[in-house]
Amino acid sequence: MNRILVFLFSGLFICLIFSDCKNNKAVQIDLDKTYRIGFYNVENLFDTLDNPDKFDDDFTPTGKLEWNTDRYIKKLHALDKVVAGMDYPTLLGLCEVENEAVLKDFILKTGLSKHDYGIVHYESPDKRGIDCALLYQKKFFKVLTSNKIRIDFSKEIEENYTSRDIVYIKGLFLNTFTFHVFVNHWPSRRGGLKNSEPKRLHVAKYLKKATDKIFVEDPNANIVIIGDMNDEPANNSILNTLGAGALPDHPATARLYNCMAKLDQQNKGTYNYRGNWNLLDNIISSSNLLDPKSRINVMKPTIFRESWMMYKNPKYGETPNRTYGGPNYYGGYSDHLPVYIDLRIKP
Repeated sequence: MNRILVFLFSGLFICLIFSDCKNNKAVQIDLDKTYRIGFYNVENLFDTLDNPDKFDDDFTPTGKLEWNTDRYIKKLHALDKVVAGMDYPTLLGLCEVENEAVLKDFILKTGLSKHDYGIVHYESPDKRGIDCALLYQKKFFKVLTSNKIRIDFSKEIEENYTSRDIVYIKGLFLNTFTFHVFVNHWPSRRGGLKNSEPKRLHVAKYLKKATDKIFVEDPNANIVIIGDMNDEPANNSILNTLGAGALPDHPATARLYNCMAKLDQQNKGTYNYRGNWNLLDNIISSSNLLDPKSRINVMKPTIFRESWMMYKNPKYGETPNRTYGGPNYYGGYSDHLPVYIDLRIKP
């Protein structure tokens, strides 16, 4: 049983203290503060060691990309500059990370070390060796359980094809609200949008099955889906297979809402392909987090973009300043822009 005490000081500051009788802990929730959930495709965050079981030879000092310790450390600090610009999110999903070791380096060797981040990561069967992960600030989020969702592809889709696992986390936010978080990196568009679409539709079915199961157990479950889907909000995999639409066209009975859909309608994007902006990095929430009656609401869907993150391509205009373009080393941040939403707690 939880007791809730509400304090109002001169109309300027409001907070809640939830007294957890079972665990005898008091958690202060600042109602003037928002809690950020972000996602960032960090573009090939590899260590410098060769893994004989993965195709990571290029990302070694003797590989064709000449990936060495200096470049690796520079990459960590470049990514930290971006995450600092995002105000160090409470939850931060990542994709294109090689292993848990690079995540530990990212936390311990940069400004992230000041924010006590924990890690949820699983090795996936991706042939290049890139995975998804979640970083979380331990003082705000407690992991209750986590798992990976392995995607099996039939030979009808493509024989021997592998992709990244979906990382699933069930956790307690502010010691009060149960959240279900899914971190994704869906199959690429290599081979063309149409030819590669069946792979992403296939992954969307796995995710849909997982969220449906949660909703059966709790129709008002708090779900947040983050990731590089390699599809945009209006594509079939997200809009129709997963069933994540956009307001005001979003049907009242739909359980998932794409927070980035309005930005997509404004021709905003996170990835510049030959001068065309694509919104491939999505944040999707359960619709109850949009309900004005809900105790906790999603707000401020944002593509984080600053001038120092960009490169002015003479042919394609401003694009994210990336680490590599083919074999050429540019020493930038990533070829994707990160995205985030904020959570607001109401009295």
